[in-house]
Amino acid sequence: MELKFTLKEIAHQAGLSLTTVDRVMHERAHVRALTRVRVQAAQDELHRQHAASLLGEKRVTLDIVMQAPERFSTAVRAAFEAELPLMRPAPFRARFHLAEVMEEREIVALLRSIARRGTQGIVLKAPATAGIAACLADLAARKIPVVTYVTDVAAPLRLAYVGMQNTRAGATAAYLLSRMAPPQPARVLITLSSLAFEGEEARRVGFAGYLAQHAPHLAMTTVSEGFGVNRATGELIGQALQDHPDISCVYSIGGGNTAILQAFAATGRKIAVFAAHDLDRTNTELLKSGQVSFVIHHSFRQDARRVALHFGKHYRWIDPATTIEDTEISIACPIPLL
Repeated sequence: MELKFTLKEIAHQAGLSLTTVDRVMHERAHVRALTRVRVQAAQDELHRQHAASLLGEKRVTLDIVMQAPERFSTAVRAAFEAELPLMRPAPFRARFHLAEVMEEREIVALLRSIARRGTQGIVLKAPATAGIAACLADLAARKIPVVTYVTDVAAPLRLAYVGMQNTRAGATAAYLLSRMAPPQPARVLITLSSLAFEGEEARRVGFAGYLAQHAPHLAMTTVSEGFGVNRATGELIGQALQDHPDISCVYSIGGGNTAILQAFAATGRKIAVFAAHDLDRTNTELLKSGQVSFVIHHSFRQDARRVALHFGKHYRWIDPATTIEDTEISIACPIPLL
C-alpha cells in the first residue's frame, strides 16, 4: 500500500500508537470504528498541512471577469482587493477583467485567453448564454474551477455560486414595497439590465410571485436590455412611462437609478416607493438623499471571503467539509444615525 505519509507521522497526528495505526491502515479486524475515523482524520489533516507548506509564500491567482455597470464593479473590486490578500494558507491575488457591456463572443474569447495563459480559478459575472455555457463546459473539462458571482449558470458548469439567493431577494423587495405603497391599485416598474442574467431574472420571478399572491392590486411592467447604463436605461424608462400612466413604484434590479429618477422628473411624475439593489456609491447617495426608499444589499467583502473559501476547498487547502454559509440579505433604509 502506497502511503503519502509514514505510519509514524499518522500515529503522531492521530495521537495513537504505531501498532494501532498499522492495524487500521492494513484493514485488520478488531479495530473500533472511532479509531478508523481518527486515523482518516489525521491523514486529512496531514494532507492539508502538506498543501499549505507547498504554497508557502506563493500567491494564488484568480481572474475576476465581470460584465456590470462601473459603479457596481468598482465596489466589488475594492472589496476583493481588501479581502483576498488576507486569506490563508496563501494570499490570493486577483486579475480584474471588467466591462459595462460585452458581447458573448468577447466574453468567450476572454475566458479562453485566460485559460491559455493559466489561472487557478475564475470568478464570473456574465450572461447565461449558450455560447458562454459551451465555453464553461470546456473550462470544466480542462479542470479550471469557476465560481459564479451574483448571477448563476447551470450547476454542472461551475464549482459554486456566491451571492444572494436571488428569488428570495426579489420576494423580500416585494414584501417591503407592497407595505410601503399606497393601498389603491397602481403599477410597479421592474427594471432589469438584461434578461440574459439569470440572477436578475430570478429576482424578478421572486418579486412577481410575491405580489401576485399577496398584493394583486399592484400590476407590473418589466423593461430590460439597458445593461444598467444610464443613457440606455433612461430611454427605456421614458417609453414605459408614456405607455403606462399608472406607474408609481419602481423595483430597480439592473441599476441605472439616476436615469430612472431623471425620466420620472422629466414627466413631472413622482415615485411612491423606489426599491433598489446594492450599496454602490450611487445608491448610497440616493439613499442618503431620500430618493430611494430602501436598498437590498449584501456584503461584497464577505462574498470575497466566500469565494476564497470555495477555491480553498477545491484545492484542499482547507478542510473539504468546511461549511460555507449562504450570503445574507440585508436591507438599508434612509434612516440617519443618531
